[in-house]
Amino acid sequence: MALRLSWKGNRPLSIRVDTVTKRFGRFAALDGISLEAKEGEFLALLGPSGSGKTTLLRIMAGLEFPDSGSVWFEGRDVTDVKVKDRRVGFVFQHYALFPHMNVADNVAFGLTVRKRRDRPSRAEIGQRALALLDLVQLADLGKRYPAQLSGGQRQRVALARALAIEPRVLLLDEPFGALDAKVRRELRRWLRELHDRTGHTTVFVTHDQEEALELADRVVVMSQGRIEQVGTPDDIYERPGSPFVFSFIGEASNLPVMVEGGRVLLEGRPLAIGSGPAPEGPGRLFFRPNAVEFVDVRQGAIEGTVVSVRRHGASRRVELDIDDSSERIEIEVPTGYAAPLRSRLAVKPRDWRVYAEA
Repeated sequence: MALRLSWKGNRPLSIRVDTVTKRFGRFAALDGISLEAKEGEFLALLGPSGSGKTTLLRIMAGLEFPDSGSVWFEGRDVTDVKVKDRRVGFVFQHYALFPHMNVADNVAFGLTVRKRRDRPSRAEIGQRALALLDLVQLADLGKRYPAQLSGGQRQRVALARALAIEPRVLLLDEPFGALDAKVRRELRRWLRELHDRTGHTTVFVTHDQEEALELADRVVVMSQGRIEQVGTPDDIYERPGSPFVFSFIGEASNLPVMVEGGRVLLEGRPLAIGSGPAPEGPGRLFFRPNAVEFVDVRQGAIEGTVVSVRRHGASRRVELDIDDSSERIEIEVPTGYAAPLRSRLAVKPRDWRVYAEA
């Protein structure tokens, strides 16, 4: 019978980051970041390379220290507390397993290096390692070595090792980045189920928008060392707060427009797209490629010439060269839709947003 793990007494904690700044030379990795991860929450830090998400995670862990600002665990200032004293589990992208140790010893490592007064007995350590391997569905692989495992199995071992120290918060730095797409999809579903079972506060770094939207309770979108938007996956996708978020989350087409008296004008022609949030003056009209309708009546529509058609999963992507403009947009059509090159199409966005020109 499998050993059981108990998380009783291991209540998750909240994390608060208050106006944290971090520079590397002249480069501002973080520029006055403030953020809170709630108790038991699964929070995703999402952004492109160089956005500051990994630096923020490492500061939460105590692997880096801010130039200014503070980090709080459950109301306690831990800004200057070292990583070994923060009780965090950290999972790296490239596993960081010890190749000379078998799987069970890798999992147990964090317990075996504790000071003698805090170290469980050898029997307790062995039992906990076996129970954690059962939790991550690798119960029969304890005697193997990392080189004998697949990438997905190694990452599960790394996660079991992070959990062995009974952390109150789990921090993951792009843990699936080195894995192929199929394994990533399988592991992220499993990780969410594991989070729900253990109840840890989990902060997860990724540049994969699909991964963040599927896994997280809330998503923090970052760019150039700053937070662009924080919200639920639905908030982030359906109500993006900036052009960057609209473009980075999902896919987007956009066109330069002018807003006059609430009307959206494209090349001086009013678009019949209904009302919406549209600040007066020059701006850009954003919409999703799959959120358009095709119209026969050209008045008030976006018109263009088909310049390319490509397969895109279960649909096709059509690129339109917009009339009287140097702009191009992409729209999504069913695979059976006939859109030969140089043909003419007119479309209207169903869901859209105009952002003022910066």
